[in-house]
Order: sequence, then structure tokens, then C-alpha cells
Amino acid sequence: MARVAIVTDSTAMLPSDLGDATELITSVPLQVIVDGTSYDDGVEETSPEALLTALAAHKTVTTSRPSPALLAEVYAKLAAQGFDEIVSIHLSAELSATCESSMLAAREVSIPVLTVDTRLVGPGVGFAVMAAAAVAARGGTAAEAREAALSRIAATRSYFYVDTLEYLRRGGRIGAAAALLGTALAVKPLLTIEEGRVVPHERVRTAERAIARLQALGVEACEDADGVEVVVAHLGSPDRAAAVTEGLSSELDGKIDGDVRVGELGAVLGAHVGPGCVAVVVGPRV
Repeated sequence: MARVAIVTDSTAMLPSDLGDATELITSVPLQVIVDGTSYDDGVEETSPEALLTALAAHKTVTTSRPSPALLAEVYAKLAAQGFDEIVSIHLSAELSATCESSMLAAREVSIPVLTVDTRLVGPGVGFAVMAAAAVAARGGTAAEAREAALSRIAATRSYFYVDTLEYLRRGGRIGAAAALLGTALAVKPLLTIEEGRVVPHERVRTAERAIARLQALGVEACEDADGVEVVVAHLGSPDRAAAVTEGLSSELDGKIDGDVRVGELGAVLGAHVGPGCVAVVVGPRV
């Protein structure tokens, strides 16, 4: 029976308890560049608090993919540990070159590496990772783990609110939502991810209405599902996140697998959405 390792990146917002998948999952950091100095995503210098401080001080914050050399080193270590195949699952290739790094690195190692472009970001990537890891933990092949990830991806819905589109514009990740820039002062945009890109979903007049609508969209995404996993993510908005979490927990009582999970965005994602962002990500059981 082949041993299958799962590799992902630091944007996946994995749960703190990985259960049986702990030994199977390796996370590789993207890079956060603050005023020209590069740090790994997830260290003290790139904590949510540090990011908020840097943004408030008007420092230049950009991001970068993990290098192909770093991923090749990770893959080689897993091969040396006795794994026979790797499934490498990453954030949307439309928003990052991480998948490209994975495919380049795969050419340098002795075992097969299947790269999965989730066409998602944040918790949606994590949903795919956990689906693949569950298959690997049962002794499934890399191809079977990839298929589980793809099924989970197809069922996942992501919606998010931002106070301003400026951070997405600066980072070049604004996509079709650029159409809202001219009216950004008059509306509060609700955005989603389609085909791997950030696109507008709705325009709402006030932040309060936008947060209420975000909760409603989370509920709507669960209507036809027997069971769902739900994550609320935010940057510097614990009160908003708590309100959305409480509302979803109440309205989806009996449908949620476990509790609604709440987390603060890391620096790579946070740098592109800015303070005040709140997201709801729903992954129906597949």
C-alpha cells in the first residue's frame, strides 16, 4: 500500500487539531515582504497583530510564493521519510504562483507529485487538504486523494466583505471587482471567488447591512446540504466575526459538523483584503 503525503501552503487556515492527518500534512510558508524585508508567513513578524501595525504605519506590505527550490526540498524530505506519492494542494493559481512552484519542484524529486489548484483561498484550501488527508489516512492512492480534494473544492462557497477595495487593488488581486472601484465610496462590496478570481457578488449600502447579508449568504450556501463545515475568518474585526458566527451557529443548528470555526487571517491573505475584512466559507459534506 502506497504512503501518500499531503503538502499545502500557509494560506490554508487548517484547524489546530488535524487528528489522524497530523503526520501526513506539511504546510509550506508563503513570503510576506514588509518594506523590503522578507519573512515567512506565520512567524511573529507576520502575525495578524504585526500586519495590522504595519498597515496602520503605511508600510509597504507585499507577498510572494514559496520558491520551487523550497518545495523541492520539502518533497525530497517526504520521499526520504518513506512516502511514495505526494498531493500538493494550494491556493488559486489565478492569485498566486504557488502552484507553478509546485509543478516546477515536482520535476526535481524521485516520487510522483500531483499538484492541485484549488481555485480558492484560505479555509477553502484547508477543506480540500483535509478531504485529501482523510483519503490518504485510510490508505488511498494519490489519485484518490486528489479526487476527494476536487470534490470538496467544487462544493465549497466563499463570500467576503472588505471595508475598502484599495488593498486588493494594490496587490493586483482585484480581478473583476475592479468594476466597483469607481463607486467604492458609495457601496460596501460583498465579494466571492469564481474560477479562482475575486469577483463582485453584491453591492450593499452600509457595513452593517453587508455583514448581515454575509451571514445570510452563508445560510443560503447550506440549504441543500446534509452537513457542512463553516469557517468565519477576519482581519482585525473580532466583533463582526463573533456576530456572524453567533448568527450562523443559531440558524444552522443541526447542519454543522462541529462548531463554526473562527480564525484571523494570516498576513498573506490579510495584506490583500485589509483591516475590517470578514469572510464566510462553507464546505458541504461530499
